[in-house]
Amino acid sequence: MTCVPPESDGAAAQTVDASRRTWLAAERTWLAWWRTGIAASAAAIAIGRIVPAITHGSRWPYSVIGIGFGLLAVVVLLIGAVRQRSTADALRRGAYSELSTPLVMWLTAGAVLLSVGAVVLVAARV
Repeated sequence: MTCVPPESDGAAAQTVDASRRTWLAAERTWLAWWRTGIAASAAAIAIGRIVPAITHGSRWPYSVIGIGFGLLAVVVLLIGAVRQRSTADALRRGAYSELSTPLVMWLTAGAVLLSVGAVVLVAARV
């Protein structure tokens, strides 16, 4: 719902409303990067510390996967901050800031490798 003063131009009000929605969408995207980083941090703690404490076996594989998730968390948080800044700059210019396809592929590959490693550890009961 848009609150438009009676003396204002409807087109200008729609532009302001669209701009606000775009800025809020960018903010939600930044918060999604944060949630992803926090989730990866939780996975790092769970896999690297909690699971080895309750299992009977070698701890080093869990530590490796846990460290990997911790590094993924740091990378996601840093990329989220950089993306937020580049998106805000692009919005100020009235432009679009595209997310790099190679970056998406590298992040996806890293997350898939870590997840497969976690599944293997669970399945193998190392």
